[in-house]
Amino acid sequence: MPNLNATHDPTLRSWVDSANDGSTDFPIQNLPLGRFRRRGGTPQGGVAIGDRIVDLRAALALGLFDRASPQAREAARAACGDDLLPLLRLGNEAAGALRAHLCALLAANGAARAHAERLLVPQAEVEMLLPTTVRQFTDMCASTFHIGRQRGNDERGEPICPPVFRTLPVGYDGRASSVVCSGTPVRRPLGSWQEQLKSGALRFGPEPRQDYELELGAWIGGPGNRLGEPMGMNQAADALFGFSLVNDWSARGIQFWEAMLGPFLGKSLATTAAPWIVTAEALAPFRIPAFARPQGDPEVPTHLHSADDQRQGGFDITLESHLATADMRARCEPDLRLCSSNFRHMYWTFAQMVAHHASNGCALAAGDLIASGTCSGPALDEAACLAELHFAPSPTEPGGAAPRWLRDGDRVTLRGRAQREGYVAIGFGEASGELLPAPSWPDADTPR
Repeated sequence: MPNLNATHDPTLRSWVDSANDGSTDFPIQNLPLGRFRRRGGTPQGGVAIGDRIVDLRAALALGLFDRASPQAREAARAACGDDLLPLLRLGNEAAGALRAHLCALLAANGAARAHAERLLVPQAEVEMLLPTTVRQFTDMCASTFHIGRQRGNDERGEPICPPVFRTLPVGYDGRASSVVCSGTPVRRPLGSWQEQLKSGALRFGPEPRQDYELELGAWIGGPGNRLGEPMGMNQAADALFGFSLVNDWSARGIQFWEAMLGPFLGKSLATTAAPWIVTAEALAPFRIPAFARPQGDPEVPTHLHSADDQRQGGFDITLESHLATADMRARCEPDLRLCSSNFRHMYWTFAQMVAHHASNGCALAAGDLIASGTCSGPALDEAACLAELHFAPSPTEPGGAAPRWLRDGDRVTLRGRAQREGYVAIGFGEASGELLPAPSWPDADTPR
């Protein structure tokens, strides 16, 4: 588990002015990794600093890594190509060495300033891509408040969850080919659904109850584990390379009808991920103890217990979702905030999710993406999806109207920010997507 070091120094400033304004997601204390493409160019690796991107290929050509440690040089070479997977395979130590060297180059008196024109690329002038092609995608479920919203509270005042939830992290293997980068439009799916939320006649057609889910995703790095060999908690913590915002779009009508064997078409239409990986090391100042289990809950299972994880396995990260309808954008109105929650509400830590995922010998490897599940907190304004509001005991919109589902033309944007007194706040970049109308059925006799 990464520790604090000189790169977290709150007094650090960069010669890149936009990294020092206090509102940027990407101060010098962050330096997240991503993959971008210039107009007409090929994909390549870079690092965000303020409103710019460090072109790692240019940094190597300029000799800025000639005096770096061998590990930092190896990491830069692994990250400068058309895919970040080679860097993810090297793991956290290599990423830390790269981050330390870049921090020195970009600091106020750093040597890279003389090469600013060749080294830095404006973010506004490039296309951002997923850091790598997602190898496998798994969506977990880590919030009691998300699960319990439709079931109410028990005699203790705690959310009612299925018994299994408090004994182990539950999840399902999603569709890796449906993971797309922020900015990619998402098409409303066709499918089978009932006229009412969970009742009524069965219909086939455009999903009427399209939803989003505000989540945090973890990228697996390092060697992973071999098929048939489980991971312990320490290995699982080391496998957490970095984190991105994730919107796991959910077709609730389809999902509720087909749920006999768990999520399928209702959850495979699209998953939007932010393009930047905030490294585990960058988040070290914002670690907090694991969620405090309420009295009467089962103890943490032995295979998922680690004193270090209990002490600092959680994260203090504010997570928000925002809505902009087509009409709002046409009128240049600001986005409407749908939710403001915090990752501190998650019942399970990411290390526990990873260790349990691999406990049966399932092979995890660099390039796998594991999402946390909906990051809801206890209050209604912390409900991190629309379905929870439909199950709420009272209407939540002005005038007493029930909350609506997403409409064609709606754009949902997720944002995240880690803050702690005594440290510089860092962010994750946006995960944004616009909902497009459903496609026409390909046959002449369109189902109705």
